[in-house]
Amino acid sequence: MSSHTTSGPSPEPIRITVYRWAGKWGPFKIKIPCGECAVTVDIAKDTIEKELAGVPVELDVREWLSEWWKPLRLGAWHAPITVVEKEVVAEGEALNRGVLAEKVMAEATKRFAVTGTRLFGKDNCPHCERAKTYLKDAGIAFTYHDVVANPGAMYEMFARVKPIVGPKTPITTPQVWIDGAYIGGADQVARHLGIAEEKKPRKRRGFLGLPFRAGRRAAA
Repeated sequence: MSSHTTSGPSPEPIRITVYRWAGKWGPFKIKIPCGECAVTVDIAKDTIEKELAGVPVELDVREWLSEWWKPLRLGAWHAPITVVEKEVVAEGEALNRGVLAEKVMAEATKRFAVTGTRLFGKDNCPHCERAKTYLKDAGIAFTYHDVVANPGAMYEMFARVKPIVGPKTPITTPQVWIDGAYIGGADQVARHLGIAEEKKPRKRRGFLGLPFRAGRRAAA
């Protein structure tokens, strides 16, 4: 996710909390380390660095036994527990980085608006290349996000586009924003920029969709 802009004070970063198997409560103290807890913390850090690069995120690692009542209020009790804001996304097992990235991106798209011109696409996509060409020919600088190479970009694209086009509409590439405004795919970019698209000639069709052939077959 690239730069964001909002009116008024900047929104707070998205809070990720991991409750690991550690801490003490009265006479009780956890002495045995939790392997899955350590893995969960490492996965959270790596996901923030890669899939969530550029997203304002705050990671808070807490000791479960010392604060067991906090995740319990959210319905979770078995560490490791991962919470995004106030929603539990993982409990009792190592964190799935895809689940974390998807949830954080969904929250980020609510808080942070798109700025500048951005194109979400993928390699070997002819429509993506068309959109790039339209923007370049118009002298518009843009940021390109490869949704295959960067899963974080894919989660952001889906989270931003689905509320606009509806949950049942398939999301294809490219998806383009110009100056922070959602445009759509390559055809919509062409229309927005006033570019006349080349139309391929249609094949002449015969009756019931059969190929048309000049002349008629001679009667026997």
